[in-house]
Amino acid sequence: MTLVTLDELRDAQRRIAGVAVRTPLMPCPWADRPGRSLHLKPENLQPTGAFKIRGAYNRLAALTPEERAQGVVAQSSGNHAQAVAYAARKLGIKAVIVMPDTSPEVKVENTRSYGAEVILVDMTQRDDLPLELVERHGYVWVPPYDDPYIIAGQGTAGLEISDDAAALDLDLQTVLVPVSGGGLISGVATALKLTMPGVRIVGVEPALAGDAAESFRAGERRAWAHADTYRTIADGLRTTSLGELPWEHVQAYVDDIVTVSEEEIAEAVAVLARRGRLVAEPSGAVATAAYLFHGEDLPGSRFAAVVSGGNVEPALLARILAV
Repeated sequence: MTLVTLDELRDAQRRIAGVAVRTPLMPCPWADRPGRSLHLKPENLQPTGAFKIRGAYNRLAALTPEERAQGVVAQSSGNHAQAVAYAARKLGIKAVIVMPDTSPEVKVENTRSYGAEVILVDMTQRDDLPLELVERHGYVWVPPYDDPYIIAGQGTAGLEISDDAAALDLDLQTVLVPVSGGGLISGVATALKLTMPGVRIVGVEPALAGDAAESFRAGERRAWAHADTYRTIADGLRTTSLGELPWEHVQAYVDDIVTVSEEEIAEAVAVLARRGRLVAEPSGAVATAAYLFHGEDLPGSRFAAVVSGGNVEPALLARILAV
């Protein structure tokens, strides 16, 4: 498979300009430790509350007029769903989104609010129904991560990290990125490795959905059962395996993948809210959790962590903050 190029990343950056927010690289003095410092990339500030708007808009904006007329279909537990729906509305494209019936209500309602048709299904049907709809109606399939346009779009966050680090004269040594299907870490790792030689890219995922970490250690893609990955509070990271194209990028550009516990994820959500004044969903807090609880085991002294999303159920956030 062909890896995404720097030119494709720059093309994506031009396509999404004015749609995706150029989020800042924020210093976090409250998170400094002896010999270590942290900057955050707050993708929870995107118009749909997560980084996914980058890849979704890049994919839809690149469709031909004929493809746009056909409409699009996507499947997602929430953040990709919202991003595709938002991008489709911006571009005047019909969108049908297949979501598991276990998806957080806030993500379902947000997706509907952008004008998409939402079909709720049992988790076991999530991957099959979209392909059936493609066959039946001729929709264009918009995958959540296994697509070069999606990866290039997500990689624009990495270009921004690189540009901001240079502007701040910040010698970043390690960048922590959440991992699920692998679109975000693939794009960010590609962007950073091609613009900041020497920086280390470390993926982070829940221990209860640790398929990517296991795959990385084994040197081959390994899948986990839905019943296993669905144990984690981080609903956006419950994908059962890395995508094929993301796996190629991970092998080429990622230095390590580590896991964090459910308790560490919840505490990171609370710390980000109380100290960072940032609302992060559990999936968006895993990279920060790795720094807070395992920073001494990670290489380097100057870190950046991607806060990938903030679409958390209010009741869940209230429970976490009440502890």
